[in-house]
Amino acid sequence: MLTTDQESFVRHVRNGLRRCRYLGWASICLAVGWFGWIASSEASDNLACIMKPYMEVSIGSPVEGIIQAVHVDRGDWVTKGQVVVALEASVEKTTVALAKTKAEAEATIRSTQVKMAFSARKLERAMDLFKSNSIAKHELDEAETERNLAEIAHLEATEKRHVDGLEWQRATAALNLRTISSPLSGVVVDRLLSPGELAGKTPILKLAQINPLRIEVFAPLSLLGKVTLGMKAAVHPEGSAANPYQAHVTVVNRVIDSASGTFGVRLEMPNPNNALPAGLTCTVRFYTAR
Repeated sequence: MLTTDQESFVRHVRNGLRRCRYLGWASICLAVGWFGWIASSEASDNLACIMKPYMEVSIGSPVEGIIQAVHVDRGDWVTKGQVVVALEASVEKTTVALAKTKAEAEATIRSTQVKMAFSARKLERAMDLFKSNSIAKHELDEAETERNLAEIAHLEATEKRHVDGLEWQRATAALNLRTISSPLSGVVVDRLLSPGELAGKTPILKLAQINPLRIEVFAPLSLLGKVTLGMKAAVHPEGSAANPYQAHVTVVNRVIDSASGTFGVRLEMPNPNNALPAGLTCTVRFYTAR
């Protein structure tokens, strides 16, 4: 399907070729027709453009698994953070429950606390007896060693509990990978996989953010240096009789297309309530200084 500008170009070239076909100068006429069309475009205030989504993403799964549910379909609106796909996760849920039980276990910690307190009291009594010459030196040493071993056992239990907590976090993170959320607010362009299929390298959904919209336009060389970042412009969507929409320039391509004598410009246009669809053709007028 040709755009309006492309159809104009084709008609221009065909007319030129008809006038020159008996002269054997078809290639020359083709070149003249092309540059004549470019010149007429440069003279126009309104430049052809196309309205594209601000962002398009293909949603996949970071892990392989069977798709349990796809909560959205083509054409549905989604918000950033909304759950759109769930994978089968019975094993991961059980692993999280087991890791949580280990991390919250209190018996070992309490046992070592009791032993540590008892060994401290035993050492205190042994020191009193040793001062009164009621026990030998090695008995005091045994009590002190027992107290130290009880403290080490408590430290080991504390460290193990910390490790169990990290295992719980890891299991929870693995479970979270089975739930896929939307990274943007926009519309579902397509659904590529369905429940029961294997998710992996193949994208599951395609999403597009259409607020704001990206406006792509190829400007003639006469505007090179006049179109600058942040410059305002008026955009007229195809088929819209309303007032023009306001946009501003976000990218000016410094590489010239020598074949067409144009350079690329990208604008950003607010699209409140997603009122305008992406993919429409449009015209844009830059507010350049006279």
